[in-house]
Amino acid sequence: MRVLVDYRPALRARTGAGAYVHGLVRAYTACHGDAVTVFSSSWKDRVAPGTGATLDARVVDRRVPVRLLNYLWHRREWPPVESITGPADVVHAGHPLLIPSRSAAQVVTVHDLYFLSNPAGTRAEIRRDYPDLARLHARRADVVVTSSAYTRDTLLETFDLDPGHVHLVRPGAPTWTRLGQGPHVPRDGYVLFIGTLDARKNLGVVLDAYEQLAAQGRRIPRLVVAGGEGPGGQSWLERMRRAPLSTVVTYRGYVPDSERDALFDGARTVVLPSWDEGFGLPALEAMAAGIPVVVSNRGALPEVVGAAGVLVDPADPQGWADALERMAHDDDWARARGAAGLERARTFVWDDAAHALRRAYLAAVERRRQRA
Repeated sequence: MRVLVDYRPALRARTGAGAYVHGLVRAYTACHGDAVTVFSSSWKDRVAPGTGATLDARVVDRRVPVRLLNYLWHRREWPPVESITGPADVVHAGHPLLIPSRSAAQVVTVHDLYFLSNPAGTRAEIRRDYPDLARLHARRADVVVTSSAYTRDTLLETFDLDPGHVHLVRPGAPTWTRLGQGPHVPRDGYVLFIGTLDARKNLGVVLDAYEQLAAQGRRIPRLVVAGGEGPGGQSWLERMRRAPLSTVVTYRGYVPDSERDALFDGARTVVLPSWDEGFGLPALEAMAAGIPVVVSNRGALPEVVGAAGVLVDPADPQGWADALERMAHDDDWARARGAAGLERARTFVWDDAAHALRRAYLAAVERRRQRA
């Protein structure tokens, strides 16, 4: 089977969607003998040297502006991808919209439906195209892939899809260089928030919690914020520059993969206060490292962390303040949470993801055959 995978989500800052597609391709080629091609398109950004060897995949990297190609594909359904990459039996989009193809089975990836519930929190092609087209493309696709049962169930209800049409492919846990051998709760470690600074990530509730703790004169660890600025993030940046947060918060911006080990190594707690998450990869990364997690009780986060994480309402600053203070000062409790996270992370296996993805591809090929 010839498989073509859209690698563009992993081309630049490899956030959750990019890490997911990179890990999936790597796991798939390690488990299956199919001929896999990863495709990228950008006017200025190139696929990193050595990617083909790392993924054991052929790389097709075209110098075509992303926005131009997306407009043609989303709004004109042209050109067929085979004219750019060569023939394929399966074409797998890394996003909810179809990649045009002459004859290949078509697979789309849906991580969440935030673009429907909060379009103002998105931008560019996502705001322009996804709300109008995602439902239609999900129904036209031969298979829809998603990373959590939460998103799968939301898709089935919102888009009225057949359950057999949506395949759950959970990512595997990462392998750390030094971390992951036991609970990781350094006494002087910081609280780490990692994610794009946009409204959905809800960094504001953690900043509120820190301001409350500071006003009460409570001793709290430094908060390190790692992530690029997104829609609505400017107000948080301004707050972090002013007292009292300026003395207890460090903004790192986007942290590349080469610095990720060191970033997590200094953390005693990882927080994800999101209003909604289709998965919440930083929580899994932290648990695999033995770092305790405090997360929102919304979206897929309860599904991902299970009983290992501390769940807090994303609208409750006092609840976040209480959880973070206890995590900072109760060493035994923090170590117990770290150990529970390690056990939970072991249930997320990349080989399982590779086998689930192959079942999805075979189902897509069969559905395409039947429709033809």
